[in-house]
Amino acid sequence: MKVAIIGGGAAGLMAGGFLEKKGYNVSIFDGNEKCGKKIYITGKGRCNVTNDCDCEEYLANVVNGNKFMRSAINQFTPFDTKEFFENLGVSLKVERGNRVFPVSDKASDIIKALLYHCKNCNIHLNEKVEFLNKQQNDFIVKTNQNTYNFDRVIIATGGMSYPATGSKGDGFKFAKMFNHHVIKPRGALVPIELNDNFCSELAGLSLKNVLLKAEFDEKVKSLFGEMLFTHNGISGPIALSLSSFIADAKNVKLSIDFKPALSLEQLEDRLLREFSANLNKNITYIIKGLLPNSLVPIFLSKLSITGDLKINSVTKQQRQKIIQLLKDFKLSFKGLYPVEAGVVTGGGVDLKEINPKSMESKIVEGLYFIGEVLDVDCLTGGFNLQTAFSTAYACAMNLK
Repeated sequence: MKVAIIGGGAAGLMAGGFLEKKGYNVSIFDGNEKCGKKIYITGKGRCNVTNDCDCEEYLANVVNGNKFMRSAINQFTPFDTKEFFENLGVSLKVERGNRVFPVSDKASDIIKALLYHCKNCNIHLNEKVEFLNKQQNDFIVKTNQNTYNFDRVIIATGGMSYPATGSKGDGFKFAKMFNHHVIKPRGALVPIELNDNFCSELAGLSLKNVLLKAEFDEKVKSLFGEMLFTHNGISGPIALSLSSFIADAKNVKLSIDFKPALSLEQLEDRLLREFSANLNKNITYIIKGLLPNSLVPIFLSKLSITGDLKINSVTKQQRQKIIQLLKDFKLSFKGLYPVEAGVVTGGGVDLKEINPKSMESKIVEGLYFIGEVLDVDCLTGGFNLQTAFSTAYACAMNLK
């Protein structure tokens, strides 16, 4: 049986190797000069290949497609992913948040392993698929170089994030050719744009152990961890993750708790102690002990307090305002960055039209969709690559 896989990324390569080992004649088409181009930039070039967690924890980190992914993740778990790469000679390590990376910190090692996995597949590089059709039992695959016939076709083209890697939404186009419904693609895990002018002054500032909170559509979502300011907004792990929850929300209100480990009462006790010990110093001295230096003038400006105000002159009301602002520093939400800036793409092929066990289309027999082209997106931490691997395995094992 001849199988075409459109897209030589994480999902396409994983599926290709398993299918070839089942005895199928597999051809992988990629419009780039090399496979796995997006893998090279994941995890800042280190490749956060999965998360060292069980299936239930993985599912808890799936923002869209939780129920759909239950079958696939149980077929190929995060443990299976780790074992798969270790068996191919890639030593792995677990870092903060149970993120799994190659010991070498090189994404290229993951790609080499995947290429070795499907070494007997026919890989067509610089060959972009332009048109798909089905005539009776044959799929017609037309590329910029040739026209082919296949018994089965797997769409593994990715989404629309990082278009420079080749993810330009081709899979959505192919899905529509076969009358599939595509949920409007949107950025998932994207930076958040703010109206606050002070962002440009804080660009590059990283905050650790803070709580970022969003209030939207009568919901509240708070995430603890690390974030950073960009020239016109915020990014970093908790900001990117929060973006997935507020993607379609209205009236979003954002705020930062700089001291989430302390209650209002504990924070007041701390301030009172420091005030008592530094009565003749400027308020700037105390605030610098609580916040990064670049944030201090902006913080004081929000309080309408000058930096040379002596601590012995701070009123109880001003002290209360300092405490309140440390616990609830409001940001003015403008919107999310476009889909091209997303780590992954939200939206995609409607899951109602896909068999969750095999990834086969319910509309067209013999047509399969795997990876980011599906309407599945997860939080940061290796969960999105795990989705690619699990859907690829489910497809390969159940393809007939």
